[in-house]
Amino acid sequence: MDNTRAAFGEHVPSIDKMSRPHILVVDDSPDDVRSVVSAMNDQGWRISLAHDARQGFQRALLLQPDLILLDVQMPHMDGFTFCRLLRESDAARVTPVIFLTSAGSLDHRLEGLQMGGVDYILKPYEPLEVLARMRIHLQLQHRDTSELGEPVLATTSEDELLLRAVVRYISQNLRELPSLQEIARSVGTHDKRLSKLFREHMGVTVFAYIREVRLRKGQELLSDSNLSVQDISEWLGFGSACNFTTAFRNGVGMTPTQFRQQAKGS
Repeated sequence: MDNTRAAFGEHVPSIDKMSRPHILVVDDSPDDVRSVVSAMNDQGWRISLAHDARQGFQRALLLQPDLILLDVQMPHMDGFTFCRLLRESDAARVTPVIFLTSAGSLDHRLEGLQMGGVDYILKPYEPLEVLARMRIHLQLQHRDTSELGEPVLATTSEDELLLRAVVRYISQNLRELPSLQEIARSVGTHDKRLSKLFREHMGVTVFAYIREVRLRKGQELLSDSNLSVQDISEWLGFGSACNFTTAFRNGVGMTPTQFRQQAKGS
């Protein structure tokens, strides 16, 4: 077996995490990462490979690598969705992620960093430069882990990770939430499964949950800010003050103005 193929083998227990870090490489095009995998193998680093993001996510939870090298544009689930789910895992959320991808637009780079990536490297790349950047983040991670103690080892079901991720996604996108299909796709699943998870674990539909979140946030803004009802309705994605007022009255039992007067008065 040649060096590159050997690098794609099973996880081997670590002797020294600094001298032999365990790297998970997630890319659907093995040829694209062959040179950097070969360079890591020459350094004696331990390497696991996943050919799609779903497989990579499962391996990240199981193997808990020291660093993840991640592509963006992959079938079924992209690298950003992988990152969104990874950050909901108690055990794996601190694992540094470096994007290694040909998706080089400014929007892609910004989204990758916003999703928690510690670095963003474009293909074609220089393998030795990639290794140098990886060493930096491995050293930073080792320092942080040494200061904080051993990482948390927790088992979280995939259903719980999906729910955590979609709840965070909804909270961050209240103003312009996409369709149910797009919401499900943002966390790497489909609308039927997402609807089932909400019914089984939260006792409500996705849309009922979104309405509740919007009304709770509306109550906070009415109580703690001087924004107009129109501004609040737009911020929450209701489209108009009339729609917001109707939904608020149905859900809370009074109009936004009445609620604000009561809250300010008390």
